[in-house]
Amino acid sequence: MKKTHRNTIFVENAKILSHDAFDAEQYILRVEAPECAKHALAGSFVHIQCDPQLLMRRPISIMRASKTRGWVDLLYKIEGNGTKLLATRQVGEKISLLGPIGNPFVPHMKRNRPLLIGGGVGIPPMIFLADSLREIKDAYQPLVLMGSEIPFPFEASSSNITVDGINNDVSAAMPLLEEWNIASRLVSMQDFVGCHKGYVTDLARIWLENLSNEQRNEVEIFACGPYPMLEAVAALAKEFKLPCQVSLEEFMACAVGGCAGCVVEVQTANGPAMKRVCVDGPVFDAASVF
Repeated sequence: MKKTHRNTIFVENAKILSHDAFDAEQYILRVEAPECAKHALAGSFVHIQCDPQLLMRRPISIMRASKTRGWVDLLYKIEGNGTKLLATRQVGEKISLLGPIGNPFVPHMKRNRPLLIGGGVGIPPMIFLADSLREIKDAYQPLVLMGSEIPFPFEASSSNITVDGINNDVSAAMPLLEEWNIASRLVSMQDFVGCHKGYVTDLARIWLENLSNEQRNEVEIFACGPYPMLEAVAALAKEFKLPCQVSLEEFMACAVGGCAGCVVEVQTANGPAMKRVCVDGPVFDAASVF
């Protein structure tokens, strides 16, 4: 039976439609969750019951959502007992899902060159945001940069989309984004073929430095990933005087704002305040957090 929380968060007994394994214990889980799919926005996440024997749920970012077909895609990596149990769940089984939760990324039309930066399990929100931007035809020219120190959860392809300011030798891209005609480039320290060797912020800097002042004034940065990466992204945005939104990751118990177990300090007009990552976030202005 479906229930709502504040008329925005839904509890659904979601059917597993597919569950695909990738290198380095990464999985993409597709579940049938019509209400979540209908209301999800880029930056939303779900709180999922990994297994009936585990009462504590796990927060997982939404990678894609089909409003018309009613499915949601989730990318996760085995990190502990919860996700280890989740990886054993089979197609056809039902899984309790609470979502969509959280405030989304908010692109601004005047900044029509969005730079999307995802690191590791922070990649999914960037894919969702890119998908959202492509629905607004010709309004945005996004560039998606993704970094990983383990194999990417997809087979990289050589991009057919030229990115001015980035060396042609850096050609590795995500095939799905290529299908959407959205430019992407991959970054790693692991010598993966076609990837820029370094940090994802290194490649972001190269791209920003090669833009004209007029072009740079059209850039807005969106990022999700490990805390050190987000800290570096925030510093880059400050250096180039660019607006930047970041999605934070924190341990959560309830994920609906009741337990206050995921609070972070955020700078506001009235001074520092403690905000809940689950319902006050997970997306925040980078300058207010870092």
